[in-house]
Amino acid sequence: MGNWARLTALAAVAGTALAVISGAAGWDTAHRLLAALALPPLAALVATAWVTARRLLPAALVSLVLFGLAALLTGSTIHLVMASLAFAATTYTAALSFRGHPEQGPWRDYVTLTKPRIMSLLLLTGGAGYFVAGGTSLGPFALTMLGLALACGGASALNHYLDRDIDKLMGSRTEQRPVASGRVPAERALEFGLALSALSFVLLDSLVNLPTALLALAGNLFYVLVYTRWLKRSTPQNIVIGGAAGAVPPLVGYAGASGHLGFAALVMFVIVFVWTPPHFWALALMLKEHYARANVPMLPVARGETETAKQIVRYTVVLIAVTLAPVALGTFGLVYGISALVLGGIFLVLAVELRRTLDRAVAVKLFHYSLLYLALLFVAMALDTVL
Repeated sequence: MGNWARLTALAAVAGTALAVISGAAGWDTAHRLLAALALPPLAALVATAWVTARRLLPAALVSLVLFGLAALLTGSTIHLVMASLAFAATTYTAALSFRGHPEQGPWRDYVTLTKPRIMSLLLLTGGAGYFVAGGTSLGPFALTMLGLALACGGASALNHYLDRDIDKLMGSRTEQRPVASGRVPAERALEFGLALSALSFVLLDSLVNLPTALLALAGNLFYVLVYTRWLKRSTPQNIVIGGAAGAVPPLVGYAGASGHLGFAALVMFVIVFVWTPPHFWALALMLKEHYARANVPMLPVARGETETAKQIVRYTVVLIAVTLAPVALGTFGLVYGISALVLGGIFLVLAVELRRTLDRAVAVKLFHYSLLYLALLFVAMALDTVL
């Protein structure tokens, strides 16, 4: 196991230790919270052991089972005994993880694994969600964004791990990624992703609130398991359904400020959800041959460029309608409304031009504009709420 797996193991040891101490001291509510915080690193440790270090799997499974029994058996004595045994088993697992000196790969590549450029847009939409919910305190805002960044980075690292086979086939854009190129061993990328994901949940649950932690975890799991592992390789509608993962950050930001979801949060979710297909299909048109080589059924590969361009125009029209609806409903005001109208108009002009010409250069222009479009639209939402 690598250093990230060892960090996860140490977090599990700390979590189970705090659970035992707080239970023995009779801290009640604090005990339940601390016990809940021990579960994510324990689960991540089992997943890591399953894939990268089977010799640790028995001890890791015993730790998780004993911890689960401690939660189920509420009698004071047996509860404390099971929790103490779970702590002992977790400590033993952590000790085993420090045997050997595995190859790690260059540290700068671990930053690349988190996909910083993609993360920046996700954090922007998440930050807008925080301010739309009425959040004003910078402390909770920073913690929410940090937890969201860890969740996004963890999901991206797991994406690198799962897509390492097709990344090798898709040309210069992906073949030099850290895992596909072999600079970072696949096992270390998996451990890194699981460690960040577990840390995200612990941080958000303990320092922000549980709904925020659950939403970040749900977005992480949907992106990794539903989109990357299943939809991406099985259907041309992969990005239509999978876009739900990228629409979660505004919900995380909103819940970070309010502790719950409201109508405005759902509006933000739907906007990103509808924006994702035309944005990603523009990229797919740019890289059609790459996806074809890897046998990934993106829409241009499965249905052709003409059909893809038609779908981009249709989704852009729906996107404009969806972005203007909140103004009619009174959710957002004039600043946002004018911004949505102007930005959407430019988006539609580019989409129609692409449909007319099927020019690769126009697809490039539309793809890059779509990124600016979403960023400016969500800044307008936040400003409309604050002003």
